[in-house]
Amino acid sequence: MSKAAEVWPVDTFRVRIGSEIGVSDWFVIDQRRIDSFAAVTQDHQFIHTDPDRALASPFGGTIAHGYLTLALLSAMAASGVPALQGATMGINYGFDRLRFLTPVRVDSRVRARFTLSGLSERGEGRWLMALGVVVEIEEVDQPALVADWLTLVLGEPQSCATALLQDSQ
Repeated sequence: MSKAAEVWPVDTFRVRIGSEIGVSDWFVIDQRRIDSFAAVTQDHQFIHTDPDRALASPFGGTIAHGYLTLALLSAMAASGVPALQGATMGINYGFDRLRFLTPVRVDSRVRARFTLSGLSERGEGRWLMALGVVVEIEEVDQPALVADWLTLVLGEPQSCATALLQDSQ
């Protein structure tokens, strides 16, 4: 059973603070995915989108945008992090730290390891989850990125705007 299929009560999360709680599936970073991301973000720098020209770069071929790797965190979490019992949605809350350490070469596979750094209740049906994330590149020693990621987890139906406003008070 994948971690994504698991549902943990808040007490299980609390006792796992400081521990790895999941590892995502592998995601292939092929040229089609890179080109699609370039089209959406309007970032067409040749090191991402021109395989012939990128051969002469220090990378020896095209590489993924750092933000493409970052954007995959939600999908990686969906495949690797257990759900909080009673949660109906999660909202990106931001990052306390983010570093891109190693370029992801075209046709590489990446996955994320998630460590629960904290879980704090932010009112009835709302929790702030802090995750330490390391995105690994298959067969590469140094990670693609490391981050301290914050997610506001909502347990009862409420609008995103209301939840964020309440949390900022």
